[in-house]
Amino acid sequence: MTKKIVIVGGVAGGASAAARARRLSEDADIIVFERDSFISFANCGLPYHIGGEIEDRDALLVQTPESMKARFNLDIRIQSEVIGVDAERQEVTVRELASGREYSERYDDLILSPGAVPIVPPIPGVDSESVFTLRNIPDMDRIIRKINIEAPRSAVVVGGGYIGIEMAEALIHRGIETTMVELANQIMPPMDPEMAVPLHQEMRRNGVRLQLSDALEKVEETAEGLELSMRSGRSLQTDMVILAIGVRPENTLATMAGLAIGEKGGIQVDRTMKTSQPNIWAVGDAVEVRDFVTGAPAQIPLAGPANRQGRIAADNIFDLHSEYKDTQGTGICKVFELSAASTGASEKMLVAQGIDYEKIYVHGADHAGYYPGATQVHLKLVFDPKNGRVLGAQAVGAKGVDKRIDVLATAIRGGMTVFDLEEFELCYAPPFGSAKDVINQAGFVASNLCRGEHAVCHAEDLPEFSDDVVLVDVRNPTEITVLGSIDGSVNIPVNSLRDNLDRLPKDKTLVVYCAVGLRGYVAYRMLKNLGYQVKNMTGGYTTYQMVKRIGQ
Repeated sequence: MTKKIVIVGGVAGGASAAARARRLSEDADIIVFERDSFISFANCGLPYHIGGEIEDRDALLVQTPESMKARFNLDIRIQSEVIGVDAERQEVTVRELASGREYSERYDDLILSPGAVPIVPPIPGVDSESVFTLRNIPDMDRIIRKINIEAPRSAVVVGGGYIGIEMAEALIHRGIETTMVELANQIMPPMDPEMAVPLHQEMRRNGVRLQLSDALEKVEETAEGLELSMRSGRSLQTDMVILAIGVRPENTLATMAGLAIGEKGGIQVDRTMKTSQPNIWAVGDAVEVRDFVTGAPAQIPLAGPANRQGRIAADNIFDLHSEYKDTQGTGICKVFELSAASTGASEKMLVAQGIDYEKIYVHGADHAGYYPGATQVHLKLVFDPKNGRVLGAQAVGAKGVDKRIDVLATAIRGGMTVFDLEEFELCYAPPFGSAKDVINQAGFVASNLCRGEHAVCHAEDLPEFSDDVVLVDVRNPTEITVLGSIDGSVNIPVNSLRDNLDRLPKDKTLVVYCAVGLRGYVAYRMLKNLGYQVKNMTGGYTTYQMVKRIGQ
């Protein structure tokens, strides 16, 4: 008997499920309903077309209805919106948007891939024609039309996540004065606040005005454009607004079908992507997943997981047992000349979940320092202090960020520890890396801590200086002149420590630090072996400066 599969929604999850289903069966009747005109497009590339980096609009069309029909023999019905699901009768109700005609379609298996919709706050004036969201190609076309026809001089981006940052950069590339408003005290929410500090600096360096810890409360159209009222009491004048606050799962059909909805608002599925109703599956941004590290329910709208989920749903429809093994949220964002990437749990996530952790910072070069063009990679690693299991990582830098986070994402997926990071054999030649890669360095630092060979002090935990604590800066005086120092520090360069031991009391705790932590560790081991009570500030003065500038 021919199996009839109905798929609601294309793009990553739905299109992947359709293609996989056809590869598994040439006989199946596969229908894909898509309410837009585009069945499979690169939604992650939309800001780059707006900004001009991707010049050809058609390059965003991964597959057209015609190409998918030709390759996979699919019945693709665009501009057709599924408006109802009857789980008991196993049929959907469809409305043709062009004609308004409604009809029913039976299914043996139904895959829901409706995606997510942009969050639009319920505030006055947000329905203005000069206020935009960006989720699909029609949204992109509307923004481009606004820019090309009206030539706006200024724009405000509300929200500092992936889309907000990419849109701010696109607008700057188009010569538009851009302000970013973010409710939190940082942009790039998946990262911890100190790791966002270099991103704040990069945004400002490229002309983006940042307004952190603030929120949009009212939009009013004026003769000059738009007047925005902020929670802080400030007022902004602008020509257009991009809302990039985030997305919420599109769960309307799931609710109609009586499917279980999770606490994050996504459709509940098991590891096979099956919902709470027989013969109904769900994939993509509409589903609620489990966080790979914490095990907590999560809403993580990323293309990679959506593609895998579509494939897994198709596998299980054809009795090829396949399981989705949670999401760890590996992601990266271009921030002008920098990249910011993360994987696994952040520190703030672990704090919220009450999970024990330790952290270290490494600020190493992306390749051998003596080879021209080396740049710094800021890496933060969080791990279980009891067994060394890697829990999460974040990195910021001009080059080499992606490959470090990819390696650490693999380590997390494999349940590896910081001791494993010490042993990783990674590509090395002067133009590409260092003999001791940033990953190895992080492994060394974290492993020493786990073994009890390294006592650390974190920048935010620096004790109030008293008669019991001495802060020792082991950098060279010229570095201090250029970069500054922590108030109250005693400066003894690491190479001069042995000649100045009489200046360091053994009845007090010494907190040593350098620029990035390495010389501090050398000083720590020296003083520890000589009987001093000592701690090293992980990440050194570089991390201290990042922590000090949180929220700025």
